[in-house]
Amino acid sequence: MAHKKVKYLPAIAIGMIIGMILIFPVASLVQAGSEGIYKQVEEFTESLILIREHYVDEVEIKDLIYGAIKGMTLALDPHSQFMEPEQYKDMKVETEGEFGGIGIEITIKDNVLTIVSPIHDTPGSRAGLMTDDKITRIDGDTTKDITIYEAVKKMRGKPGTDVKLTVYREIENKILHFDLTRAIIQVKSINTAVMLTRDIAYVYISQFQEKTSRELKAALKDLKSKGMKALVLDLRYNPGGLLDMAVKVASEFLKKDDLVVYTKGRLVGQNMQFRVKASRNGNDYPLVVMINRGSASASEIVAGAMQDHKRGILLGSKSFGKGSVQTVIPLRGGAAIKLTTAKYYTPADRMIHGTGIVPDIVVNLSSEEEIDFLKNRREIMAGLSEKYKSPPEEESQKEESDSSSSDEELSEDNETKPESGGDSNPKNPSSKEMEEIEDMMGHSEDESEEEKNLEDKQLDRAVDLLKGILFYGPKQSEAKLLDLKSSLSSTRFL
Repeated sequence: MAHKKVKYLPAIAIGMIIGMILIFPVASLVQAGSEGIYKQVEEFTESLILIREHYVDEVEIKDLIYGAIKGMTLALDPHSQFMEPEQYKDMKVETEGEFGGIGIEITIKDNVLTIVSPIHDTPGSRAGLMTDDKITRIDGDTTKDITIYEAVKKMRGKPGTDVKLTVYREIENKILHFDLTRAIIQVKSINTAVMLTRDIAYVYISQFQEKTSRELKAALKDLKSKGMKALVLDLRYNPGGLLDMAVKVASEFLKKDDLVVYTKGRLVGQNMQFRVKASRNGNDYPLVVMINRGSASASEIVAGAMQDHKRGILLGSKSFGKGSVQTVIPLRGGAAIKLTTAKYYTPADRMIHGTGIVPDIVVNLSSEEEIDFLKNRREIMAGLSEKYKSPPEEESQKEESDSSSSDEELSEDNETKPESGGDSNPKNPSSKEMEEIEDMMGHSEDESEEEKNLEDKQLDRAVDLLKGILFYGPKQSEAKLLDLKSSLSSTRFL
């Protein structure tokens, strides 16, 4: 009898612990009208006791409780999670903004570890990792049932060390292997701000961070001083960031009291509206906002607000569709729960989460074009000012072109004959002859292709669009912008 009594003492202790942990939440649930809650808690407690008493190895009660809470959050959605004290501490340290990693934003999508967006000019983007790539293995270990925290911990490490990723690329139906070297990841919010032409400026926001609004104000002020009359705001591969920064960025282009975004949850306190607090300071020029499937969260909020208020044209491809609010709630003992408490809605009552933002003008890239763009983006960015020539250079080139055309016309009129000994009936070189010529000139087919791939056809389309709008003159620009937006709202470019 004494033996039996001792055997069940731990069970009584467990029951008391569970009762203390759950008594207040249970009371709350019962008051809210939930039925059968006590019975379900009894089943949970009974399971805990059975595991503690009969499992082949001894198990710490804390491990069982933590495992149970993790299971509860996993049953909710990919973004809710339980963080043990060490994980919670690491999450708070992450805000420092510098770490050794490969430069990708990840999430759990359809129960699979998925890349939201590769960060510009990092090992991940340079290697050709893409949005929606499914990470199936990290250093040979499967990612099945892995949490975001666990995946981050595996991929981060000392700069200069290597990590191997195996990914499934659904759009190509291929398994790909990447050998990556970790580096210090320093994310710059306003990555590029330049004049493309005499009138058209370009700003690329890579993430929404603490300094984003201040950096954007400074960039716009500088671009205005250089003659900006229209703007391309690039939010492609922007995985999001701070909500208040998204609101402040949108406020640069909207009117006072305009609604930027609102949240809706189960509790009244989770229903919030975010409006423009100050005027747009004269930022009423024509605007094209570029998005793609790597644009998520805060970048979708900005894009949705611009679209709903008819403030600018959205161009690119459909965004990622992450529009939920996560609240981190600390627990006694140092752990915490990150819980989805609300969802974001655009001013026109469109839910972002799971649906994304569809641009007014869709300009899709093939997988090959997207890979080339990501690999070569540093060079593309560096060459923007040169690609979209400044006015004096454009005029000079035009004069040279006109002169060249005149010379060609003159030659055709005079019907110039080939020199003595020339072939009056020339033919194209054979492939073998072409190879010999390329070898002699030191050029290769790959080098030629690499040069051709330094293109950004989405940005080209945006610039052409703004050139057309500016053609109508400053007073009519915004009206023509909206007219053009309406007429092109169903346009699709492949």
